[in-house]
Amino acid sequence: MEEIPIVVLEKAKKENSQSVGEYVYKTLKKNIINLNIKPGDRISEKEIADMLELSRTPVREAFIKLSQEGVLYILPQRGTYISKIDLDQVEEARFIRGSLEKSVMEIAVQGLDENYIKDLEKSLKLQRKYIDNKQYEAFLDEDEAFHKLIFKACNKSRSWEVIEQVNTQYKRVRLLSFELYHNLETVFDQHVAIYESIVSKDFKSAEQVVGKHVEKILTDQIELQKRYPEYFKTKDD
Repeated sequence: MEEIPIVVLEKAKKENSQSVGEYVYKTLKKNIINLNIKPGDRISEKEIADMLELSRTPVREAFIKLSQEGVLYILPQRGTYISKIDLDQVEEARFIRGSLEKSVMEIAVQGLDENYIKDLEKSLKLQRKYIDNKQYEAFLDEDEAFHKLIFKACNKSRSWEVIEQVNTQYKRVRLLSFELYHNLETVFDQHVAIYESIVSKDFKSAEQVVGKHVEKILTDQIELQKRYPEYFKTKDD
């Protein structure tokens, strides 16, 4: 993959209630998920602080939080490294996500407010645009926004937060699969099917397509390990 410099979120997008430490945390996590900072890369507090033009204290706080999530690890006297992709964690995230998404579909097919239906339609149009422009990162963001919107429409936003807490490893594999197979069309078609199932109030169809949607990663990761072995955790790591 082409080497991409770290992307710094625009400060204008920083929420008023958001602490500096939270801003740094979200900036780093975004770059880790999008593989701008790659599995196994070494990073330093000073380097990140200089890039963000901040002191090292909030960066240190973000490092600690990310290490607690298993996204990076700190080796005393040696440095801080981005964790490699752990497929056990990917599988657990897939299990949690699949279980919750199928459950929320039972609520969604009972009928959503028309404003949410329109928002889902807008999301699909954006996804189509990003596919046409081969904007993988933007598509992944809108993919997540699409699913998050369904949870919100069903008054299950906190359940979506549970998914986000375990989603980092899962999302790194998903972005890799987009770049490897250029399979955004398949993912988009599944989103359209989810939308149509909600509108037609067909739970059986919704359950089936959600199952296929979250399980696709199981077959993708086999080929990805062959293509990018340096990105994945092994028994020796």
